[in-house]
Amino acid sequence: MVKARLNYCRIGAIHEHAVGKPCPAKIGIASPLRAQYEAARCRVARRSRPRPAHGFSRMNLLLPACLAAALIAVPHMAQAASCPRPDALGTARILTVDAKTTPRVGLKSFPQTLPLADKEVVLTFDDGPLPATTGKILAALTAECVRATFFVVGRNAQSLPHMLKTMVRDGHSIGNHTWSHPMLDRIAKDKALADIDKGFAADDAALAPAQPGTVRLFRFPYFASTPALLANLESRGVVVFGADLWASDWLTMTPQQELELLTTRLAHARKGIILLHDTKSHTAAMLPAFLRYLKQNGYKVVHVVPAGSGAGLSPSGKPATN
Repeated sequence: MVKARLNYCRIGAIHEHAVGKPCPAKIGIASPLRAQYEAARCRVARRSRPRPAHGFSRMNLLLPACLAAALIAVPHMAQAASCPRPDALGTARILTVDAKTTPRVGLKSFPQTLPLADKEVVLTFDDGPLPATTGKILAALTAECVRATFFVVGRNAQSLPHMLKTMVRDGHSIGNHTWSHPMLDRIAKDKALADIDKGFAADDAALAPAQPGTVRLFRFPYFASTPALLANLESRGVVVFGADLWASDWLTMTPQQELELLTTRLAHARKGIILLHDTKSHTAAMLPAFLRYLKQNGYKVVHVVPAGSGAGLSPSGKPATN
């Protein structure tokens, strides 16, 4: 288990939606920015509907009891890109999502999630790209022939367009995480939409001319959504992603602590959309071991793509095989 440096109860109260319990004023966060991040998650957790948590056994938390409302995404049984390593984890299948049937997913924020089978996971990364860490994340995924989804911050995409091109070249999906990572529920609707749109524009510009207008996924910073913004994104055909579990990697911890924390949560959840951050050095260092854990314990990686993207096909247009 994770050693004493990580306070299980304090992490659980904030990050596992222990609704009704007061959020602590201090949790050992190293910077004011992280303190703001934790305060935001407390507030989002308080207003979220109660639900069982993905947490530690010592916290006596129940397994999630909610089922997805319906099979809300259309699975393509095509394998991901061909892999030169027969022993690699690989990507088991492609799952296409469409805002007409899948407007929003992730049990941390919404009442429904993706229709994943037992021991299927979707890997997602937020806040990048960042040269020092995103490159290591991409290398670890490539080594295991795994595809993921990156929710990028627009100003980072504008500064590092080559990294978005690398992500797409390697078969990953790109989602928008706004232009400047604000708390959208705390600003006027027009300003919030402007920041969202500027993020989409930056992402599309970074991918131009090869992939214009293909970014149709979105994740709210801090999960701080509003009904009006959700309705606006749905009307524009954008699928909003929450998460089913996370590694709490915004906290200061070692790679080994993060690995033990994440694998413990996954062992309870058994499947789901996993939230990580490709801007964190401990996550970059932890990822190869986590991918080995998935492989050794029989988990399958599912790659999510927006409808109409054509992802999951080989250059010949035929379904690729693993």
